[in-house]
Amino acid sequence: MSWEVRFKQGVHLPQIGWWLDAQKSQARSFVSHAHSDHIAAHREIIATRETAGLMRLRVGGKRQENILAFGQTWTADFGCEMKLHSAGHILGSAMLHATTEHGRLLYTGDFKLRPGHAAEPCSPPRADVLIMETTFGLPRYVFPPQEKIEQDIVTFCRQALADNVTPVLLAYSLGKTQELLQIVGRAGLPVMLHSQSCKLTRRYAELGMKLPPYALLDPRGYAGHVIISPPRQGHTEPLTWIHPKRTAVATGWAMDAGAIHRHGCDAAFPLSDHADFPDLLAFVDRVQPKLVYTLHGFAKEFAATLRARGTEAWAIGQQNQMDLAL
Repeated sequence: MSWEVRFKQGVHLPQIGWWLDAQKSQARSFVSHAHSDHIAAHREIIATRETAGLMRLRVGGKRQENILAFGQTWTADFGCEMKLHSAGHILGSAMLHATTEHGRLLYTGDFKLRPGHAAEPCSPPRADVLIMETTFGLPRYVFPPQEKIEQDIVTFCRQALADNVTPVLLAYSLGKTQELLQIVGRAGLPVMLHSQSCKLTRRYAELGMKLPPYALLDPRGYAGHVIISPPRQGHTEPLTWIHPKRTAVATGWAMDAGAIHRHGCDAAFPLSDHADFPDLLAFVDRVQPKLVYTLHGFAKEFAATLRARGTEAWAIGQQNQMDLAL
């Protein structure tokens, strides 16, 4: 027997009756992390304490929460043994490892192998079937060393402040903001956060993460501070009143040509909470699966790469092109 894997706005495992990161309300869903494209108002969830705590800020209503620590075994219906392993994406992000008579299945959610400052280190177990995200699944996505990225961000901020210009770093309020706060704050620079970013950063602290000092963005006292704000706030109210300012976006897509122009910024830094292409390959090598399903980003392309390396792999929910030997 083998695992049956379906996809429709989330992965469905009908043999055990659970969804994985379903984007619409379901009876039961594993929630890998609290980003908005991975959560919905489910009736019952499996998640880490941190993900559940962050999810309560973003999804109203009551739900049954099955809270698992990393490595803790939980037996669901049909004798399925489930464990969560750290995904390294954001605080509390987890991969689901499920074991039944069909074998061992690992679902990654979003993940990264490189260590960060605002998430637990990634710890993938071995599995027979791997369902993995492949956001940066093309060979051109090779991120610079983490130390260089961080140094470039700090240098950008220090130079702006030296020029009496306010540096504004644009980043998602959940995950990336806290990573930037750790990087900039540990460098000794004063930081102010947009209200949306501040709300989620407070929850990080409530969940036990130690963070550098920061303050809520003050329209009368922002001078001399590094501002961290969600991207969509960068060129609309309330930040239009910050003048003069120098803006930079923090995203893995900074690797693409024209990223600065596309984001309308002065700089773009490839700070990502996803795995780059080499780490996607390294991840598969660690898990040693017999079958891989790819999901998100360049799923078809990465599946083809794995097949060329001798691993059976298919993109979920997409038309896969068969490889023909000529």
